[in-house]
Amino acid sequence: MVFVKNIVEGNVKTRLASTIGNDDAIDVYNQLLDITESATKTLKVDRQIIYSDCIEDARWTSDIKGVQQGKDLGERMKNAFRDGFSNGYDQLILIGSDLPDISQELIEEAFVKLENKNVVFGPAQDGGYYLVGLGTFYSSIFEDKPWSQSSLLNTTLDELKEQKVDFDLLDSFNDVDTYEDLKNSSMFSEYENRKSPV
Repeated sequence: MVFVKNIVEGNVKTRLASTIGNDDAIDVYNQLLDITESATKTLKVDRQIIYSDCIEDARWTSDIKGVQQGKDLGERMKNAFRDGFSNGYDQLILIGSDLPDISQELIEEAFVKLENKNVVFGPAQDGGYYLVGLGTFYSSIFEDKPWSQSSLLNTTLDELKEQKVDFDLLDSFNDVDTYEDLKNSSMFSEYENRKSPV
């Protein structure tokens, strides 16, 4: 499952746009979508692309598509997992679309870890996570959490430890939310080459 934002000026990468402007932020997000689509297109699994507002046809043309349901990120993720398990899947992985380092190999590694653990996370360097995978539905992962805060993953892992739920972690990577994230990312040089003239 891939969470994707519909590209609407002023509603995409707003923290990044506050530094580089809406046009360049949209360009960066389109590059991130290219990377995400490339990383997922040959996976030997069913793929569902879940949009923030409405289904689009330009990308992921042969995949299942849907629209996120819920009032906040936690509820939208919880509903996506609930629906996936209700549809008969026994392993589900959800990623966003803002990680320059996402790859087919990284997603495949997450599926391998789910063979032995009930939960897997891809830690983001800002304290959140870029990937979450479940072999069993734990709704509490997505409830009453400090979304967009640096304590998100640690809070979630502490709760899983208390519940004695086994989990595993992938390598930590930097997702792109701010200009500092972009500067520290593998895509910064390409951004510098492509950015709009001042």
